[in-house]
Amino acid sequence: MNYSDLIIFIMEMMGTVAFAASGAMLGIRKKMDLFGVCVLGVPTSVGGGAIRDVTLGIIPPGMFRRPIYTIVAVMVSLGLFALLYIRRNLLDGRIGQLYDLLMNISDAIGLGIFTVVGINTAWNAGYHQLFLLVFVGVITGVGGGLLRDVMAQEKPYILTKHIYACASIIGALVCVYTKSTLGNLTAMMVGASAVVIVRFLAMHYRWN
Repeated sequence: MNYSDLIIFIMEMMGTVAFAASGAMLGIRKKMDLFGVCVLGVPTSVGGGAIRDVTLGIIPPGMFRRPIYTIVAVMVSLGLFALLYIRRNLLDGRIGQLYDLLMNISDAIGLGIFTVVGINTAWNAGYHQLFLLVFVGVITGVGGGLLRDVMAQEKPYILTKHIYACASIIGALVCVYTKSTLGNLTAMMVGASAVVIVRFLAMHYRWN
């Protein structure tokens, strides 16, 4: 594994942890049991990638060929269950506001990372059309969260909260258009940063 691949793998792990945390925290708030929390955490973290791989014709999806991502998602879900479910009062009152903040931060980081990872996967598979790259990047970023909300019987986050899918589109365009000048790895970092910045600005200024 070369330097570039290592950095991308670390980014994928960060995104996996962030999205698994957001899924598990929602499951805990919904008072799901241990299995339910894990079931919600895993699709949130790897679901978008699975949809991406099926779209690109990569069969079986990476979550089955490289189960490390699924294992990490399960471990994160178990850890949060032990921390938060046993002390349910952490999700109430003023601490509940901290929960909402952590949920938004986790979602923003996961969204940014998985958007550019999706583009990189499509690029490596030989696809270079702008629309396809952006679409695959966005579906990788928002797919897991969409599955999470549907399974938890929540109104999909991408349709109601702040600037979400639009932030992913902006980051995807930044990544694609800067790839030729900045190089693959730098373009991915810039694109992911663009998503996170737009999400944070949307949260701060309550853009909808």
